[in-house]
Amino acid sequence: MTSPSQPDDDRGCLCLVLAVPLTLLTLIAAFFCWTALTMRPSGPWGDEAYTGIVLSCVFTIGAAGAATGLWLFPSVRRVMGWGWVVPALLLGVVAGMRWGLGS
Repeated sequence: MTSPSQPDDDRGCLCLVLAVPLTLLTLIAAFFCWTALTMRPSGPWGDEAYTGIVLSCVFTIGAAGAATGLWLFPSVRRVMGWGWVVPALLLGVVAGMRWGLGS
């Protein structure tokens, strides 16, 4: 008698496929967080700079939220560990602090 064959383990391929959107969303969040942190108003009259900071923070939080939302699906969590979503979460927290403290 032979034992029933095990189905092929596709976790490696699935991890690679799911890494693409998570990585892209994290890179987008990193870019906008960097923009929010490096933008400096030239004075109290620099309304455009303040608007740019807020907009960059909103985009950072949005991209981090999208990455987290994707990771929250049970099928994604089963394959991808915490290490894939923590950088996006940290970027979202930094952007939230910049938005709250810097504007």
